[in-house]
Amino acid sequence: MERPAWAPQGIDPSVPSVSRIYDYYLGGSHNFEADREAARRAIAAFPGLPKIMQANRAFMRRAVRFAVAEGVTQFLDIGSGIPTFGNVHEVARAAAPEARVVYVDNDPVAVAHGRAVLEGDEARTGIVAADVREPEDIVDSDEVGRLLDLGKPVALLLVALLHFLEDHDDPWGKVAELRDALAPGSLLILTHASVEGGPRGPEQGSDVEGVYRDIGSPLILRSRSEVERFFEGFELVEPGLVAMPNWRPDGPVDQEDPVVFTGFGGVGRKA
Repeated sequence: MERPAWAPQGIDPSVPSVSRIYDYYLGGSHNFEADREAARRAIAAFPGLPKIMQANRAFMRRAVRFAVAEGVTQFLDIGSGIPTFGNVHEVARAAAPEARVVYVDNDPVAVAHGRAVLEGDEARTGIVAADVREPEDIVDSDEVGRLLDLGKPVALLLVALLHFLEDHDDPWGKVAELRDALAPGSLLILTHASVEGGPRGPEQGSDVEGVYRDIGSPLILRSRSEVERFFEGFELVEPGLVAMPNWRPDGPVDQEDPVVFTGFGGVGRKA
């Protein structure tokens, strides 16, 4: 297989990656046939996945604008994936030119492509190759030290990430470690996959979990109460933890396609 110019040396294009699958859902071009095949299997198991991911991105953009409106102009986006149009630094900077953003991902393709996208903007943006399972590697990284003042409020983004951590990874403990590194007034911006309250049942949820398990990246669909636990130490801002399209929509919410109401999104403020 010919290696495209954007693919770093050392990665195996025959092994699917969740960040490249996500890129495919969003209509991106930084994915291999193995990623596309896994994505097609996931969509067959759980129709409407690309629309859910688009709802996820739209929530993220609204939440970033909310953070800026609240006076928070520092962003730490963990599990940021491959940069696509309308990513955090573009949205934040449209509202606050001084905004600073650090992206974090453990996928070498996402990190390499992120560095290429951010080239020339190092004064206000950076990218860290790290894993949310090791919060200290993120908090103590040179890029976080260079760009973010952790003595002031930071918006921590954990968008479409924590459902890839199994319970034995203690995702709640990892979020608590990150929370404890942040100043009061910091925001947690979070989305998580779930079938609770959505149009698809547990059987279809199990089917899509099986697809991700087969590629070695288990997807854990959690209940609303399990997702709410991530906000311990944060006060949820209105309207709370809700289906992503229902979180502070820009206009009337389109009810035509119920699949976009799959999963939860919310924003919390650290006391």
